[in-house]
Amino acid sequence: MDRLKDKVAIVTGSTSGIGIGIAKTYAAEGAKVVVCGRRVESGEAVAEEIRKAGGEASFHVMDITEPASIEALVADTVEKYGRLDILVNNAANVSLADGRVDEVTIEMWDAIFESDLRGTFYVIKCALPHMMKNEKGGSIVNIGSMASCSGDLGSTAYACAKAGVDMLTQSVALQYGKSNIRCNCVRPGLIVTPQNEPRIPQVLKDIFLSNIMVNRYGCPEDIAHACVYFGADESEYVTGQIITVDGGLNSHTPTVAQFRAIGSRTW
Repeated sequence: MDRLKDKVAIVTGSTSGIGIGIAKTYAAEGAKVVVCGRRVESGEAVAEEIRKAGGEASFHVMDITEPASIEALVADTVEKYGRLDILVNNAANVSLADGRVDEVTIEMWDAIFESDLRGTFYVIKCALPHMMKNEKGGSIVNIGSMASCSGDLGSTAYACAKAGVDMLTQSVALQYGKSNIRCNCVRPGLIVTPQNEPRIPQVLKDIFLSNIMVNRYGCPEDIAHACVYFGADESEYVTGQIITVDGGLNSHTPTVAQFRAIGSRTW
């Protein structure tokens, strides 16, 4: 369990959900992890849990919508550990109001883009100068969303912001690859966490499970394992890639669940 041994990693939005899973898995693989987010009590608890398990972690309060907060996070990380090897951009606000195009206001649109795209861009911008100083560069892992794969009935601004994360991933990979900096994106499918499970109605779970190719929903560790691969040296020839970790949800025709229900293979 040393695929990330001695690497310094920032995991944004690691005070809940998927971010906690990534932070804990990174620490178990030997990384020195900076847990960060707005939830101070939760963040401190995550860092303490990692340390009790024998890992190395610290907590830094960070608001993804505040540039000064992002600057302080990166600067303090480098001051404390002397370097920055991995950045996982997980922070996003999925609870902001969203909807159809005719329902989304300018204020709603701007708030979602500020949290989910501008913030990701700015953390990368702040991290790049430090990664370029490293002999082996660095790895940036953006957490996207299956919402960017195709149109939907709602969540317009969120889907567009996450589609922007896809393109940002490829732009960074191209522009900084010759500086030994890699950038990849992981798109989660339905990931059930201790925080969101009470809010996911059974009917929604059933709809997803009828379309997922495997026999379960996703969990934070599923995303974390993909992030470990992208952060580790074993993926040093992999960059500019966008992978969807969704149990195969987006890799088949949209009528599969309905045909299964009527016992048919095709029309």
